[in-house]
Amino acid sequence: MSIWNPWRGCHKKSDGCLNCYIHRADARKGINTDEICKLDRFNLPIEKDHKGNYKVKSGQLVYLCFNSDFLIEEADEWRGDAWQIMRERSDLTFLFLTKRIERFMVGLPEDFENWNEHIVVCCTIENQEKADERLKIFRTLPIKHKMITIQPMLEKIDLTPYLDENIECVVVGGESGKDVRPLDYEWVLDVRRQCVDSNVSFEFRQLGSTFIKDHKQYQIKRQDLCKQAKKADIDFRSTLKK
Repeated sequence: MSIWNPWRGCHKKSDGCLNCYIHRADARKGINTDEICKLDRFNLPIEKDHKGNYKVKSGQLVYLCFNSDFLIEEADEWRGDAWQIMRERSDLTFLFLTKRIERFMVGLPEDFENWNEHIVVCCTIENQEKADERLKIFRTLPIKHKMITIQPMLEKIDLTPYLDENIECVVVGGESGKDVRPLDYEWVLDVRRQCVDSNVSFEFRQLGSTFIKDHKQYQIKRQDLCKQAKKADIDFRSTLKK
């Protein structure tokens, strides 16, 4: 696994961004997250060693833009070059999340449909309003590998209109930190049921720091959020070959 951040910085876009971990982390470092900057290691996936070999070894999963949004407006002038880097490194798998799926076609290479087998796009939602707004767009886009990320999950969500054969996985998680909004386990189980019924893979990524189960509210330590989600053992793997 590798992480590639060609630029950094982001703007809060919707309710799910209220307690954004990137903004919190940057604030502790005195960094202005609203300033979008191209980074020195923009060309990371195509950097080579003294023997002429790629430094990022073939076959890896590359997490892209995990301290920004790949589709953010200020990066429009750089994104074309980033797409070409991904095109060159077809031996890697690139994965990014976005709350700006409506901007996916901005600057998209014309022949994208011919070479996007190694690109995974996760459309991020947090409530029913954003599910209906973003997933209606998401389903129309020429993307080979599509995922839905509900994190933070802020309410019960009906995904059934959008869970077709084009969605490979749904990931669910809560907010982390102090004084965050609660995640109700019943919401998680309901999305899992929808995924099982539609034969779409499901992953419970993390609890919320404020977590509700059986109508009781708990405060969960940060280091236990992912561990406890894994212990729940409710992940589901689709029988469909993607």
